[in-house]
Amino acid sequence: MRTSIKHTKLNTTPKRNPSPGRSAALVCLGGACYGFNATAYKLAYGMGFSAAQIAAAQMWCSFMLYAILFAGEALQGRERSRIGRLTAAKLFGAGCTTCCTSIFYTYAMSVLPMPLALTLLFQFTWIGTLIQTISTRKMPAINQVASAVIIMFGTVFASGLYRTDLSTCSPLGIAAGLAAAVCCASFLALSGHIQTECSQAQRGLVICAGSVAASHLISPDFLVSGVLLKGIAPLGLVAGACGFFLPVLLFSIGTPSLPTGVTTILAASELPAGLLVAMVVLDEPIGAIEWLGVAIILAGVCISQLQFLPKGSSRKSAAKS
Repeated sequence: MRTSIKHTKLNTTPKRNPSPGRSAALVCLGGACYGFNATAYKLAYGMGFSAAQIAAAQMWCSFMLYAILFAGEALQGRERSRIGRLTAAKLFGAGCTTCCTSIFYTYAMSVLPMPLALTLLFQFTWIGTLIQTISTRKMPAINQVASAVIIMFGTVFASGLYRTDLSTCSPLGIAAGLAAAVCCASFLALSGHIQTECSQAQRGLVICAGSVAASHLISPDFLVSGVLLKGIAPLGLVAGACGFFLPVLLFSIGTPSLPTGVTTILAASELPAGLLVAMVVLDEPIGAIEWLGVAIILAGVCISQLQFLPKGSSRKSAAKS
């Protein structure tokens, strides 16, 4: 009697990160999703909700979206991967960091003119480049520095800061806006450095758990206060989907293939998208100078990609030969 032994071939092929071009597109799209935040926040303020309630609603709704995605994977028979304690702690910390971005940003928008709050948040473009320089101990590419400068120049016009009276602005609000920029750049840096073998749904669920925990520091009674029944749920769902769920998903895929400084520059697509959403939803007029600022920002984003062009062209020439 023969006993047949079947040998199972293990798939040891490492995961391939997307190409720099595709990664850039994903990060740029994730940044554009952030553009819905400002409009959702403004609508929530108009309904009488506080900055803490908005941030908590955003975090909880994004957590529920990831829980649904994770449950869908489980129903399809996908096994849950084991995440080490250190990796889980890093993902949890990343969630706390991005929640702090929302906390500081929502507060800044509640006490500052919207153009100033946007401009302060957009300091993450050069802060991300600074984080990259410190972590790698290497100077960034010249086009990367030029891109950050061009984007900041365009932001002054696109946001309308040039016509904003700064003499009566709250110093605490300005500090909160800068803190939001630091937290945003830190999250983008962490997202690119935390490597996991689990699915994006499982990864996002752990990150969102950290964000929910952080949100309870500013709104501990959110679930029992009854605010969900007063109309914040739809706005929280929009802010959670566009301001957390989709960006975290897209950044998790795209950022590992790009330098930290480049990811923060690409995420500057938030402002042009935000202006378009405000124009459509809130019927806010956008003048010629604002559109000029948008064009300058998009030019800066394109310049950030110049460092990848020689590699692409050399590969093409090598393939032809």
